[in-house]
Amino acid sequence: MKNLKPQDMGKRTEQLVQLGKLMDLPAPYDQPGMEPPLTVPKDAWKEKHCTTLDGYVGIDTLIRPQTKAEEEQVVNSFLSGLAKIFSDDVNRNFLQPLVLSIKYCAKCNTCSEACHIFKASGGQEIYRPIFRSEVLRKIVKKHLTKSGKMLGSLVGADIDINWETIARLGELAYRCNLCRRCAQACPLGLDNGLLAREIRKIFSQEMGIAPKPLHEKGTMLQLKTGSSTGLTKPAFLDMLEFMEDDIFAKTGKKIKIPVDKKGADILLTHNAGEFMTWPDNPAAFAVLFTEAGLDWTLSSDMIGYDNVNYGLWYDDVQARRVAQEQFKVAKQLGVRRIIIGECGHAHKASAVSMDRITVGEDKIPVESFLPLLWEMVNRKVLKLDPQKNNFPVTLHDPCNVVRMMGVVKPQRQILQAICPQFREMTPHGVNNYCCGGGSGFAIMQSMNFPEFRKQVGSRMKFRQILQAFQGSMDPGTPKYICAPCSNCKGAIRDILEFYHTTEKFNIHYGGLVELVVNALVDIEKPFLEFLA
Repeated sequence: MKNLKPQDMGKRTEQLVQLGKLMDLPAPYDQPGMEPPLTVPKDAWKEKHCTTLDGYVGIDTLIRPQTKAEEEQVVNSFLSGLAKIFSDDVNRNFLQPLVLSIKYCAKCNTCSEACHIFKASGGQEIYRPIFRSEVLRKIVKKHLTKSGKMLGSLVGADIDINWETIARLGELAYRCNLCRRCAQACPLGLDNGLLAREIRKIFSQEMGIAPKPLHEKGTMLQLKTGSSTGLTKPAFLDMLEFMEDDIFAKTGKKIKIPVDKKGADILLTHNAGEFMTWPDNPAAFAVLFTEAGLDWTLSSDMIGYDNVNYGLWYDDVQARRVAQEQFKVAKQLGVRRIIIGECGHAHKASAVSMDRITVGEDKIPVESFLPLLWEMVNRKVLKLDPQKNNFPVTLHDPCNVVRMMGVVKPQRQILQAICPQFREMTPHGVNNYCCGGGSGFAIMQSMNFPEFRKQVGSRMKFRQILQAFQGSMDPGTPKYICAPCSNCKGAIRDILEFYHTTEKFNIHYGGLVELVVNALVDIEKPFLEFLA
């Protein structure tokens, strides 16, 4: 629809937005045939799910009602949840920024220019951060204020609320990576990312609706088995033995990974996906922590080694349940502090959001690995040869590490010390763009949603990567994207595969600790596989 307005969300049209011309990509992807075409949703999806927003399905558990009574139940449930998020008893931690963001938006659209989704889409109105917020604002006005109930459209409460409105709003909350770049740019300090997450909370906590990869295959699996991957304790311990053998084969170092060491200084936690998909990352941590003589341990209690907390993205109750179990393991081991490995959302969950749920004797300090790693490099605890990393390297800044926590310098100082050809993305630091995999997108694989993530959500990041390596695109020159976050690596992996970038232009990706191990003087063979 042209000139789309929030009021159009309730109209029973086949599809509000049809994506067409997306943001241009730089060379060599500025030529015809370098990008697959956008597809249309299948008829079966249209019948069962909400495809009427933009043709994509992010919430695979959101099912179209078959009767008027079922539709009314959905609407009433949403309105009930809406009232609760404005309750001090229910939503005390987020109430003040929520109310301020609802009340005081000046509609200046500064946030639009900050949003990678809006810009990547070619400027589609529906993806403006304030569009989603304005839909929510009108519903709040109409149903939760006296003036709205009495005067309706005369006071801006001019929106019809039906299943289509609610479903589209829910889907629209999953077109946002919750990177909060918009909040950083807002001259009034308002947070449209928070409003998107509050919509997700209503769907999950009140309506029982959340994407399966986040809830059933993530949180529930983690609480049931202890690991968001479903990995059992015996399998995990076997994996550590294989990892020790692999470390010896690659580095010649015989390392025994400490497990369940009582009273250790550090409990090191990883995103469970690292052990399954990128085992070189936890292996690199083991090498570096051992080389530096640190007093550390892993936990064999599955939720103790797995720092994933998917509830952070959609449900406060589930986030709290997971965090409490994780802190309990650390308390039982008697460690002095928890160090979070290369997982961005775990940084935010454990060190910022969920860190506040533990007080007094239950409190255990939580830190990022980055300052510790820089200290090891800066004090020359590790003997490193930068020439072993003498190839173009750029850095992706995970939103939850940099923008949320302000950890900006350590990773740069490390790369400047060990990578002679390090170059920054533009922009970078707290102004960097999301990888497109944030807020759960990296693991949401249902129906056609991966296409949206790769061609729209990750488009700005792919553009940044290509720009960073301009002048070095010769396939004979290996290039490396340092992404110290598991979800970010997943998103970057997908876009490199989608655009065949590794095979065409020799661009690789991985974490930060792997680069540090690769630079160790006493390792003869390259630790990074693409250099072998």
